[in-house]
Amino acid sequence: MIGIFFLIRSLERGGAERQLIELVAGLDKEQFSVTVATFYDTGELGEELDRIDGVRRISLHKRGRWDLVMILWRLWVAVRQAQPQIIHGYLDVANLCGLLMGRLVGAKVVWGVRASNVDLSQYDWLARVAFRLECLLAGWADLIIVNSQAGWDYHLANGFPQQTMVAIPNGISTERFRPDREAGQKVRAEWNVSVDERLIGLVGRLDPMKDHATFLKAAAHLLESRIDVRFVCVGNGPQRLFQQMRALSESLGLDQHVIWAGARDDMRAVYNALDLATSSSSFGEGFSNVIGEAMACGVPCVVTNVGDSRLIVGDTGFVVVPRDPQALADGWNIMLARIDRHRQALAEAARRRIINDYSRAAVVQRTSSSLIQLLASDKKK
Repeated sequence: MIGIFFLIRSLERGGAERQLIELVAGLDKEQFSVTVATFYDTGELGEELDRIDGVRRISLHKRGRWDLVMILWRLWVAVRQAQPQIIHGYLDVANLCGLLMGRLVGAKVVWGVRASNVDLSQYDWLARVAFRLECLLAGWADLIIVNSQAGWDYHLANGFPQQTMVAIPNGISTERFRPDREAGQKVRAEWNVSVDERLIGLVGRLDPMKDHATFLKAAAHLLESRIDVRFVCVGNGPQRLFQQMRALSESLGLDQHVIWAGARDDMRAVYNALDLATSSSSFGEGFSNVIGEAMACGVPCVVTNVGDSRLIVGDTGFVVVPRDPQALADGWNIMLARIDRHRQALAEAARRRIINDYSRAAVVQRTSSSLIQLLASDKKK
C-alpha cells in the first residue's frame, strides 16, 4: 500500500481543488492510502471529498496568513502520523511546505503546478516571493506534475528542471458533466432567459487572470449587432473586484443584459443552460476545467489563446487573442452562427473530444503510473 499525503490551501471551489477531488476519487484505494490535508477549514468541496470511501481528510486550522509556526508544527505532526511515502503539494505554498516536510521525514516530494504565464504584477508580494522560491527550490522536488503544455514551457523557462517534470492534462468526469437540457432549461427559467435568447456564459472566480472586463466589453460590442443575446457570470470573488465589474457593466449599459449568478453548486445544469461558454482569460491559465466541463456537457466554447485552451477546444470551438473585446465578440458571432446551423453536431463533437482526450480515467491512470514509477526508481538505486 502506497501512502500519499496531499496538501492544499483549502477545498473551496476552484480548478486545482476540483482536480484534486477527481484524482482522489479515481485512485485505487487498494493500492493507495490517501490523506488530504488543508491549511484552512473552509471549502465547499470538503463534503464531496468526505463522501469518497477510503480517504482521510484533516485540517491544519490555519487562522490567517501569518499563522505559520503552529501550522508547520501541526503539519509535521500530521505527516508523522500518516507516515506517507509521497507528499503531494497542490500549488505554490503547499508545494514549498510539502518539500520541507518531505525532506524531514524522508518521503518523496511531488509538486502540482496548475498555471502557466502568471502576471505576478496583478497579485501581492507574497505571490511573487512564493514563485521565486519555487523556481529556486524546484530542483529538490522528486517529481513535478504540470497540467498543461503551456505551464511546462513557462516553468522550464523559469528554471524548473526538465528531467523531473511531466505534463498530465486535467481530467473531466464525463459522467458528472454531460448533456442535460432539462436541467439547463430550469436554470434558464430561473434567470428569466427565453428560448429565443442566446445565453453566453463566463464561469470562473472573480480574479485578474479571468479578465471579466474584456468579457463585459465584448458583450457591449456584440449587442451593437444583435439583440437576442444575454450574458451570465458565474462565480464569486473579492467584493472590491465585484464592485468594479458591476460598475463597468453599468457604464457599458449592460444592466439588463448581464446576469450575476454568483457561485453555484449545480454546475452541470448551469453549463446546460448555456448556448455558448467562453474563457476570456488574459494570462495564467494552465488547463481550464471550465472549458472541459462545458464541452463535456455538449456546449461549444470560444476561448482566448491562453494556456492550453487552444489545445482543449481543437476544431470544436473558436480561439481569439486575449485582451481584445472586439475579437472576442466576433468569435461569439461566428460560433453563434455555427450553432444555429449545426447545434447537435457541434455538441457531439465537443463532448467526444473530452471523452477521447481528457477523461478522468486518463489523468488517474497517468498520475498513478508516475507515482508508482517514482517509488520504483528509488528502489533500483
